[in-house]
Amino acid sequence: MDALLSTSLPGLPPPRRGKVREVYDLGRALLIVATDRLSAFDVVMANGVPGKGKILTQMSNFWFELLGDVCPHHVLVTENASIQKSLPQPAPELNGRSVVVRKAKPLPIECIARGYISGSLYKDYVRFGRELHGLVLPEGLRESDRLPEPVFTPSTKAASGHDESISFQKAVDLVGREIAEKVRDWTLELYRRAREHAMECGLILADTKFEFGETEDGLLWIDEALTPDSSRFWEASQYRPGGPQPSYDKQFVRDYLEEIGWDKQPPGPALPESVIARTREKYVQAFERITGRPFAG
Repeated sequence: MDALLSTSLPGLPPPRRGKVREVYDLGRALLIVATDRLSAFDVVMANGVPGKGKILTQMSNFWFELLGDVCPHHVLVTENASIQKSLPQPAPELNGRSVVVRKAKPLPIECIARGYISGSLYKDYVRFGRELHGLVLPEGLRESDRLPEPVFTPSTKAASGHDESISFQKAVDLVGREIAEKVRDWTLELYRRAREHAMECGLILADTKFEFGETEDGLLWIDEALTPDSSRFWEASQYRPGGPQPSYDKQFVRDYLEEIGWDKQPPGPALPESVIARTREKYVQAFERITGRPFAG
């Protein structure tokens, strides 16, 4: 199976290309296609993970449907046949990896919920102490400890490089208090509900990132939903706070890049087949555990 690294749809304007997704303007709606591209340290690698885009799309569709009562979302059409009818000519390579969505203007913040202290939050905690980004965290936390309550840690969206964590007040300054409070409340409720489901599947949802957008009718949950690209899933049976946890994401990729001493500047290197295969395996496992169905991609 080959990885799909880019798309081209004759009859449609060129897409807006992100690290993984390509977005086509259909006029009154958007077509989002998830490729198999793989990014690490904010750089796209030379080769991708076969089927990864299908996993991301189908897993997002699962969560949007499961949690659709928490807040409105952008998904309009997920069925392959209906999506193909919206195209100027058939594009079977899009099956399983595309969705038609409502147009929305993305907010200039990313909305992150954390139930455990890990990743950048733990690094900042060690460096700056318990008061950071407008939060006051308990003293003496170990890496991967569960927090007393989930916290909302918004960030800015960087055009290049890393996003920057900001306080809730800074988010208010960027989007206004009413919007900031609404997306904070939605983010935390989506996280709580998703964490409960993940735990029923034997997984810990340590943290996750959401995006929201504005329409004439109000705010919408947009982009992706609770995938291994946007979330940190841990194996509950192996959870041992006090250090990093085995995760269902691109950890194999990050570990390999650190081992070879890559300078984390584009272009990204080609990854060995063993790293690609192990990463795909983790993504498939996450999909199957969360959705309860086999991955057919």
